[in-house]
Amino acid sequence: MKKTTMMDVATHANVSKSTVSQYINKRYDFMSEATKNRIKASIQELNYRPNIVARSLKQKTTYTIGVIVSNILHAFTTQVIRAIEDTCQAADFHVIVCNADDQPEKEKRYIQMLRDKQVDGLIVFPTGENRELYEEMVHNQFPIVFVDRKIEGLPITSVMLENSMAMEMAVEHLLKKGHKKIALLTNAIKFVLPRQERVSAFEKLAKQHLLPINERYIVSKELNQLQNSLHELLQLEEVDAVIAGNDLVLFEVLNYITSRQLQIPDAFALLSIDDVSFGTLYNPPLTAVRQPASEMGKKAGELLLAKIKGEIEEEQTTYLFEPIFIERSSSGRGEGI
Repeated sequence: MKKTTMMDVATHANVSKSTVSQYINKRYDFMSEATKNRIKASIQELNYRPNIVARSLKQKTTYTIGVIVSNILHAFTTQVIRAIEDTCQAADFHVIVCNADDQPEKEKRYIQMLRDKQVDGLIVFPTGENRELYEEMVHNQFPIVFVDRKIEGLPITSVMLENSMAMEMAVEHLLKKGHKKIALLTNAIKFVLPRQERVSAFEKLAKQHLLPINERYIVSKELNQLQNSLHELLQLEEVDAVIAGNDLVLFEVLNYITSRQLQIPDAFALLSIDDVSFGTLYNPPLTAVRQPASEMGKKAGELLLAKIKGEIEEEQTTYLFEPIFIERSSSGRGEGI
């Protein structure tokens, strides 16, 4: 079966081939409604599909970006992706999403694959490694934006949460509730900047408030080790409250609570940095520090599109977003309450 061409559409609509090209590329400011309707009808009747590859070669753009996330299981990540996709769709850009599973080698392969596919730019939640690869992209002025993380010394724009502020909100709230012996649980830090910043802020606040805690109160382990680590901590120390460093850590804490048939906040108060969809449905409802994921994703998308269009040059600028504190019942009780 012969493939329908642009010339076939032009003949059917009784217009020139260049007019059809202008319509397909949405350059029809001075095109009459009647002409646009004829071309649209001809495209539908002939079932014409533009040659995207040929158009990309001619225009030197694929109208496609890649998004490489560190771990797609985070609710925060999926919310950011949704906002990026909405922002890019409004600008007629397509989005390819890849999940690196916190593996630098997998991240590297996805970067190479997406660049082979000639994407116009990348939004990346970097693992913290692959520095040389990012340096090469900067050198070649390839449009890229980091989300949630950054790599020090690289002139790449980043969109991040104010992690120190998030931890300050959490600790100050627990102190107001009368809690003193506060534990922080997070998955393994590795090179992940948000986890580093949250742990650093926690240590600083503990010293500032002279909290009666020691290094055992900071647990940084692989997710599958956290329940055992929490159990060991509770056997060794009296813990008033637990801060879950992100939503995946929170799931491990909640699984531990369920398996041991504990009651919160009787056993210990609980607060999460990352709100979850069932936060208001859990019994008791979960206190959380929420990240403005949609706003962060929208900003990342806007920044990358601006870089692709040459409207801004690459530089190491960090756009910091303030967290949102949500008080519910899981962080209650404590001394004097």
